[in-house]
Amino acid sequence: MIQMIKKTALVALLVILLNACQHNQHRVTLSGHSFVVELAETDDTRAMGLMYREHMDDNAGMLFIFPDTKIRAFWMKNTLIPLDILYFDQNKKLVSISEHTPPCRNTNTRCPSYPSAKPAKYVLEINAGLSKQYGFESGDELIFHLKK
Repeated sequence: MIQMIKKTALVALLVILLNACQHNQHRVTLSGHSFVVELAETDDTRAMGLMYREHMDDNAGMLFIFPDTKIRAFWMKNTLIPLDILYFDQNKKLVSISEHTPPCRNTNTRCPSYPSAKPAKYVLEINAGLSKQYGFESGDELIFHLKK
């Protein structure tokens, strides 16, 4: 009987810890689709972005947060996976998408840049093809669920 109580208590503790870990992640939601995101809030983290990543889960991404709103241009230097780059204004409304943005494998010349169509304060990078698959379009609102 004591052994069973110990096992039940251990399982309950594991459930609580796993639930706490999920709540300890940064998340964003767009049109009902949720992504666990890494934040890029500093010049260094924004410059590094998703470079050298060989894989990213479909429910994951990177959220770039800038101190101001202006035309943004991203390039794919040293990025190994194709991405959709979603640009959002200061009100977190989707203003443009660069779909299926290819990795830049050329080391002899400068990689092309992919600018936003309108000024942006936030940029979300997710796996290529998800924007079309989920039907994201201009005006969609990005909702933040960021841990403190």
